[in-house]
Amino acid sequence: MTNNDILKKLRVALMLRDDQIVEILELVDFRITKSELGAFFRAEDHPNYMECGDQVLRNFLNGLVIHLRGTKENPKNPTDVLAKHKAEIPKKETSKERPEFKASPKDAERARGDKAPSKTGSAAGKPKKKAFPKGNGKSSVVEKVVFKNGKNKK
Repeated sequence: MTNNDILKKLRVALMLRDDQIVEILELVDFRITKSELGAFFRAEDHPNYMECGDQVLRNFLNGLVIHLRGTKENPKNPTDVLAKHKAEIPKKETSKERPEFKASPKDAERARGDKAPSKTGSAAGKPKKKAFPKGNGKSSVVEKVVFKNGKNKK
């Protein structure tokens, strides 16, 4: 496992964004830009991929200790810090919450709960007959197939 893998797994496990990682590294007076940090998270075959050195990982781990635990003068509770990270993550909007993507009902009155559906609409009346009922001479698309796999049936 490389230093890049360790850094990626810590970022995912602690739900850290790139700007938070930059702030953590600044706690130990280590300056790095977001673009340099993004190079560590790229795929190994990408042209802008960079190996994460031992110094970067060491400083990140030391800064992470200060970020989560605090200092002797100003101690923190790590669970509070992690809960704060989790609260900062925006929730994804699902299609249920976004009405512009809902399919409109075929009969607008049927969707309303205060009135009965109309009798004149397309939804009223008997169900339509199938276009090709059984026995009209049209062959079925799927035919019965007998597989012979070499075993004898007894």
